[in-house]
Amino acid sequence: MIALAAVLACAGLYGCKDKRNTGDIITQKVTKKAPSRPQAMQKYVQEKDIDWGGSRLKCQVERVPDDSLPLVKDDAGQPHIDNRITLVITRTDGSVFLKKAFTKATFDSYIDDDYKKTGILEGLVFDRVEGDKLRFAASVSHPQTDEYIPLVVEISRLGAISISRDTQLDTSGDDEEEE
Repeated sequence: MIALAAVLACAGLYGCKDKRNTGDIITQKVTKKAPSRPQAMQKYVQEKDIDWGGSRLKCQVERVPDDSLPLVKDDAGQPHIDNRITLVITRTDGSVFLKKAFTKATFDSYIDDDYKKTGILEGLVFDRVEGDKLRFAASVSHPQTDEYIPLVVEISRLGAISISRDTQLDTSGDDEEEE
């Protein structure tokens, strides 16, 4: 009986002994998902009535995915359809003050090579009247991310369009500019 207890004690000690840690990490192999059909943003239309120096204007911005534009691939190889945005500004009598279609190529001088290759034209929205100009905010973004280049599009009273990179971040949530 003592011999049986001694054997069980040894077996217990041997069984409770820590296993040797080899440093191996066991994980599941990540399989890269094959890209699906090209993804596209939803079409949208925004209309806004604007008071500009005593004149009343209607501003319409329409974004549509345009499969005639080159496809953009994200880091995972997923293709995305780029957008075409059309801005139409009409007077109260219905006559057209300005009609302009924008694509990412419109902003080539203001975006870097990465965004030229992997970005899409995401949006254009009316911002405000600033003196004798209408100011719009535009963005070229990496698809399905929060990464984008903010741009400013200004329209003069003569219909001239100027574009620049937006260097002022609006983080306050109100319309007042900080000094």
